[in-house]
Amino acid sequence: MEGEENKVMEDEVMEEDEKEEEEEEGGQQGNMLGLECDFSAYKLFHEGNAGAPCLSFDVVQDSLGENRSCDTPVTCYFVAGTQAARTHVNSIILMKIRNLRKIKDDESDDDSELEDDEDEGMKSEPRISSAVVKHSGCVNRIRATVVNNVHLAASWSELGQVHIWNMSRMIDSVNENRAHRCSQQDDRPLFSFKGHQTEGFAVDWAHTMPGTLATGDCGKNIHVWKPNAGGVWAVNTTPYVAHTASVEDIQWSPSEPNVFASCSVDKSVRIWDIRASPSKACMLTLPNAHDSDVNVIHWNHNEPFIVSGGDDGKVQIWDLRELQSGNAVAVLKHHDAPVTSVEWHPSDASVLASGGEDNQILQWDLAVERDIDVEAEEDPNVPQQLLFVHKGQEEIKELHWHPQVPGLLLSTAHSGFNIFKTISC
Repeated sequence: MEGEENKVMEDEVMEEDEKEEEEEEGGQQGNMLGLECDFSAYKLFHEGNAGAPCLSFDVVQDSLGENRSCDTPVTCYFVAGTQAARTHVNSIILMKIRNLRKIKDDESDDDSELEDDEDEGMKSEPRISSAVVKHSGCVNRIRATVVNNVHLAASWSELGQVHIWNMSRMIDSVNENRAHRCSQQDDRPLFSFKGHQTEGFAVDWAHTMPGTLATGDCGKNIHVWKPNAGGVWAVNTTPYVAHTASVEDIQWSPSEPNVFASCSVDKSVRIWDIRASPSKACMLTLPNAHDSDVNVIHWNHNEPFIVSGGDDGKVQIWDLRELQSGNAVAVLKHHDAPVTSVEWHPSDASVLASGGEDNQILQWDLAVERDIDVEAEEDPNVPQQLLFVHKGQEEIKELHWHPQVPGLLLSTAHSGFNIFKTISC
């Protein structure tokens, strides 16, 4: 495991064959992929990459406080997994990014002022510390949690295995901003499960049962893990089977113990209760939730809603109280390619974000109603609930709201990471 500090963004925070590196500097807050960007629409915007593509990541909970404002410099932690061309160089990377500052409202054109402020400007650059452990195979998906004050991550490997990692030493490394060489123990996962017959993408930690998680594979099987003493997990040998094709995503209920939802290439969304036997645990089924593959789902933490995104480009909202009707309570259509990520705002029950292969991240607000006085002036092809369109990343894979910094979004794509907050949220 190595730690390093770099100025963000645009610098690689690690090389594929990373050795002990000296500090690198260089960063900017500017155009995304050379595109014109109207920064007046953003309160905060930064971008960067990690060398190899990181197509899955998760925000890591920190101890810096809840409901933090972007009015002061922001610090955030997240863990990502690489998908390098050579499987033997793939890694899990823990990043701590600090000193993320708001975009200035007024830029001075006075060259003398810019020269006077040069030293101060250098100090205001974002900084990143990273810690790295090797991973067998590409990381299909990674999710983080905290159990008894210990930070854990679960990673799905393309080799068909799921690993659990103790991130304690990685977090210590980035907090102390020091280089720390991997020991043999650091390089090994805390626990591994090899019972899936093929690779997969679906994984989620339970919210109400710390340490419990569910994993789904491309062969339609779902396994539930429950923690035992001594850093081991008991994984059910009989899988939960009801889907007829690849399980693409899993989401535990934020309030109901033992209940989770799943979605699949078979076009369905299903609700499960693990108190029943695996063969009878599927309690509710939406057999044709989308016109094609259902790629992603997310459970609202404030209201009984689930959002789904599919290959048909649709973002659909389902009311769990009316699920058996088979009718979505809202259909949001503005993506013109498959939807690859959806997530509800952690505190605003009506706000959500979606990302797709059309290289767009969209922010939505279901509470918005069309103003009749201006309706005639609006583009009829733009849904009234659409708040904001964020562009500039190529092949967007995942996005997450920061649960402790309201309105802050993080996203990853083949072109790298974006961290931003818009004037809409």
